[in-house]
Amino acid sequence: MAADVHFYFDPVCPFAWMTSKWVRQVQAARDYSVEWRFISLRLLNAHIDYDAHFPPEYEAGHTAGLRLLRMAAATRAEHGPDAVDRLYAALGAAIFDRDPVPDEAAFHGHRGTAEFVAPVLAGTGLPAGLADALDDPSWDAQIQAETDEALSLTGKDVGTPILQFEPPDGVAFFGPVISRLPAPDEAAELWDHVIALARFPGFAELKRSLRELPRLRALGVADDEVGVQQDWHGGSRRQKR
Repeated sequence: MAADVHFYFDPVCPFAWMTSKWVRQVQAARDYSVEWRFISLRLLNAHIDYDAHFPPEYEAGHTAGLRLLRMAAATRAEHGPDAVDRLYAALGAAIFDRDPVPDEAAFHGHRGTAEFVAPVLAGTGLPAGLADALDDPSWDAQIQAETDEALSLTGKDVGTPILQFEPPDGVAFFGPVISRLPAPDEAAELWDHVIALARFPGFAELKRSLRELPRLRALGVADDEVGVQQDWHGGSRRQKR
């Protein structure tokens, strides 16, 4: 049976993680099915000079994301799409729902290591051997194909997440990008508004580049705090266009 939503994610993107938590809220309240698909920020920015355009920790973080997507691709091939659902939930919690870590390349890069993923795999009941895929670039062609697929649905000036509603023919958008998790009684209402926009013929975009830092423990923003506002370009804190 076809999924109601295709959700394209990179596991190291905090905004994708926040949106995925909201989508899971809606799934719990409504009868929606989600297929978790891949989009790699590292492959998306392959043409960019990281040293010139991004904060210093970005290249290590995006590379870690690609490595984790290799493992996710191997997981899907060997254990099916439901296993990717479990894996992403566990990876996101391990990366973002934890105490803050220094915003440095070494810590961002550590997320793409066998040491980091070992307890994640154990917690989901998946084989430890899936960590071997972290170092296997043979998965990159599949990840690139799904990244290209996502961009073909939205255009190129986007980041993560990308959601396609009612695939394969439904409209897709970058986002919705949210910084705060809705209250349980608000989650489905927000979903209904987004679906209404997606179903309106000719609707193209609502956009602002100013964002609050998401309410995620790993980013140092508590549930009762409002994150500092930042200006993002094309889905990233790119320093130079």
